[in-house]
Amino acid sequence: MPINVLMPALSPTMTEGNLAKWLVKEGDAVEAGDVIAEIETDKATMEVEAVDEGTIGKILISGGTEGVAVNTPIAVLLEEGESANDIGDVSAEPPKEAPKKAEAAPKADAPKPAAQPAPAATQSNGSRVFASPLAKRIAADKGVDLSSVKGSGPRGRIVKADVEGAKSGAGGVPTSATAADVPQGDERINEYGMIYTAVPNNNIKKITAKRLLESKTTVPHFYLTVEFQIDALLAARKQINDQANGDYKLSVNDFIVKACANALQAYPAANTQWTDDAVLQFKHSDISVAVATPNGLITPIVKKAETKGLRQISAEVKELAGKARDGKLKPEEFQGGTFSVSNLGMYGIDDFTAIINPPQSCILAVGAGKQKPYVVNGEVKIGNFMTCTLSTDHRTVDGAVGAEFLQILKQYIENPVSMLV
Repeated sequence: MPINVLMPALSPTMTEGNLAKWLVKEGDAVEAGDVIAEIETDKATMEVEAVDEGTIGKILISGGTEGVAVNTPIAVLLEEGESANDIGDVSAEPPKEAPKKAEAAPKADAPKPAAQPAPAATQSNGSRVFASPLAKRIAADKGVDLSSVKGSGPRGRIVKADVEGAKSGAGGVPTSATAADVPQGDERINEYGMIYTAVPNNNIKKITAKRLLESKTTVPHFYLTVEFQIDALLAARKQINDQANGDYKLSVNDFIVKACANALQAYPAANTQWTDDAVLQFKHSDISVAVATPNGLITPIVKKAETKGLRQISAEVKELAGKARDGKLKPEEFQGGTFSVSNLGMYGIDDFTAIINPPQSCILAVGAGKQKPYVVNGEVKIGNFMTCTLSTDHRTVDGAVGAEFLQILKQYIENPVSMLV
């Protein structure tokens, strides 16, 4: 009998996702394990595999659909000998009783019904003008002729912004606008006559924004800034890379990740997480590394970094960063972590403060290395220095704890040979 292909739960917290695109079409034969679609979760775009062999009989939810609830049928798979006539009435609604999860997990909302088009206004020539109810009310209040307004909504529908920018008895462009100010294509115009293009937020950006807002408003941030001299680190990096003969290439950030991992082992009071019942102190240093991607910021994790050498850390960071930019990270590769590193030094940023990556307690913001004069025993010398700011959750890592951690980190950064023993 026909098999329903359901919207999968690709992470423990996922209740809905975006069906980014189909990689198959109706009538295509597939085998178990074939990739049939891409799903955009709260952190990455992930591939969906067929669970059985058969033929794609019907696609119930088209590619590009947002907010599809977990366990919603998205397609129908026909077994051998079956045809489209065997499908019957299949609704793209989730089952009445979805499989139970842990009690603390949020329940998936049922898919929202498609919005119905608003009643259309009528032009003087009898053709219809499609406008939202709110746009119609505003037009009536302002005496705007909807037939002369160019809609910027879906399929040319007139929306609030189109009418608010119109003068009485005219269309949607303010009287002061010139021909060059008329919105073109996907452009829109607001009530102040400003032309803009709306770039939709994907799931990654939405969830990242939600988590950062939650972190900044609910976690008591505390900041500590320190300057590291990195001449020895740069010399060690050059020597190691020269000896590698192109087999690999270490970055300054690789040394920082390793130094943080070792410092957390030497001072585990900073390797913590706050809960209402207890402060959790972790055994291993799982370092999250901030990576900028076309879809937003994500933090893949180098797990047990204290057990790994610089070469292995470098290889893992490069691999994870590549997967992050391609949207191919697995949930276990970006969920968790005990400490984060955010490095903007390669962009020439001298220093900055970073927002804590919850539920972690610390994030280290790394600035650019710069040459500057310094004084030793009355003698002026030139050295390379790097400014770093540690953001801490003051509930778990207060000023004294953070300061002691930075002193230990300073020893590893300024004496990189100590990372090897």
